[in-house]
Amino acid sequence: MSTTEYQVAINRSRIEKRITELGQIGRIGDTGVCRLALSQEYRQGVELVKAWMEEAGMVSRIDHFGNVIGRLEGKNPHAPILMMGSHIDSQPYGGRFDGVVGVLGAIEAVQTMKENGIVPEVPIEVAAFCDEEGCRFNNGFFGSRGILGRLEPGELDRTDKNGITRRQALIEFGGDPAKFAESEYAAENIGAYLELHIEQGPVLESLDRPVGIVTGIAGLLWLTVEMTGTAGHAGSVPMPLRKDALVGAAKVIAALNDIVKPSPDSKAVGTVGNIQVFPDSRNIIPEKVKFTIDLRDIDQGKRDENEKRLREKIEAIAREHGLTYSITEDNNSEPRYCAEWIKSIINEEGERMGLDCPELMSGPAHDALIMSYVTDYAMIFVRCKEGISHNPKEFSSIEDISLGTELLYRTAVRIATEAFTKRGDLR
Repeated sequence: MSTTEYQVAINRSRIEKRITELGQIGRIGDTGVCRLALSQEYRQGVELVKAWMEEAGMVSRIDHFGNVIGRLEGKNPHAPILMMGSHIDSQPYGGRFDGVVGVLGAIEAVQTMKENGIVPEVPIEVAAFCDEEGCRFNNGFFGSRGILGRLEPGELDRTDKNGITRRQALIEFGGDPAKFAESEYAAENIGAYLELHIEQGPVLESLDRPVGIVTGIAGLLWLTVEMTGTAGHAGSVPMPLRKDALVGAAKVIAALNDIVKPSPDSKAVGTVGNIQVFPDSRNIIPEKVKFTIDLRDIDQGKRDENEKRLREKIEAIAREHGLTYSITEDNNSEPRYCAEWIKSIINEEGERMGLDCPELMSGPAHDALIMSYVTDYAMIFVRCKEGISHNPKEFSSIEDISLGTELLYRTAVRIATEAFTKRGDLR
């Protein structure tokens, strides 16, 4: 069924045009994007999104964490807000839709409300959060954690591959770490959070469904492992006498893969996405290897067990090869489940549209994960081709994006005009 066969209030051509225009900022190749957090490209994107927020009828601002936030006032300006959003920063080799669909879809939802003369009972804010991806400074969700006062010690001292600290990048962007408190929210002031996002997986495509309802977000564990041995000449050190850090790291990586794939129904996933080798020379035995581990599961107990087994493997492998090692925990979040009352509204509105919205979990983490610690939240997923994401080949059709945006719009209208009034304080 095409979009035209559904009753759609949002402006499909407008959101398509905006996705295309934003995709030109930091463009790589024909379809890719590199728009790293706090970069010049990111600043250009923020300014463009800020202008669209104002065009939609919102009052917009850029806060000290690098977020851009638009506000549509409600009849009760002091009520807890309905917040919607996502992010516009990208991976170094990313696509046009990750995060962007959620930000532009939220702007479109608000603009459609304005055009239809809908005045919400409560204020609505749309946020494009800074550095959700975490690839530049190796720790993500900076903007969403920042507004909730959840930043970690030393976070501003993290450096990118060029040695630029997050503090320096933030100040150059226009933020002021001394004024973070001015940009923070009290938890009780956020009544609910909605996020539209591409699925970044193959489930919806396999079910031939354009839109899905998220049940929860898998718990995420990020570790950085450093294994140290002894450098030596590749031609003169006998194999039994070597302390090769890269051999040890390779065995750990293989062990991670074995740990997370024992059963076909397991939701556990494990990834090593970055490796640094020192001295990084063809004819020198590697002395030091630093690599990242990404471990996820919707079942906290199973993820804890996998982490325990992995740590035991690292210890055994290091002992076998005469290596020393360190493990640093960069991120650790438990699984977070979506609010049933919001899921019910999404499902009801989907049925009114004639959509059959399956429920599915999210393996990737999102800003919604952070927001879940202070408020009720829900997510809407849009089908993406072959489940590809974090890749220039990432693609979602404008037909599917329009349906997801329409469902977001209808859900936001229900929450902002009815649910808050009926439920009062949602927490």
